[in-house]
Amino acid sequence: MQPHFQSMYAFAFRLTGQRDDAEDLVQDVMVKLYPRLEEIELVEQLRPWLNRVLYRHFIDQTRKKGRQGEVSISNLAEPGDQDAFLDSFGADTADALECISQEQMSSRVQQVLDRLSPDQRTLLLLHDADGWRQEDIAQVLDVPVGTIKSRLHRCRAKLRELLQKDLEPLGRPERVGN
Repeated sequence: MQPHFQSMYAFAFRLTGQRDDAEDLVQDVMVKLYPRLEEIELVEQLRPWLNRVLYRHFIDQTRKKGRQGEVSISNLAEPGDQDAFLDSFGADTADALECISQEQMSSRVQQVLDRLSPDQRTLLLLHDADGWRQEDIAQVLDVPVGTIKSRLHRCRAKLRELLQKDLEPLGRPERVGN
């Protein structure tokens, strides 16, 4: 299973959005699967199977946390991270301003992504950011490919709607006739 650790971690990170949570998720799954190594050797396509187990374990944990009333906290920047970010700018003001603008836009997009449901966010990131094929996602989620296509369409529409609201808070300006 060792050749699959990196891809499992990447998938877990997409699900959780936190490095520590992703590591814990992969570790939990490995501990859960260790006693079943003989059964695992019989699995033909191990990577999709491991990702499906990881996904189901993540869903179980999320549901359990929901019942316990825990609330997910968004990523908070550590004080040292802010200093490192500011120190990364060179003397060129134009480059610094462009970098700040890109960082702000990235932050706003991340905030909008965080407003999507975990399922929507995971699907978009797996397909659009990580480049997973729809067939692979369908296999991991154990749903038909057509379902993945329609979910992707709805997720992108929702993301587009949220981005428009966030980036254009007053709505689109009305056209004025000639």
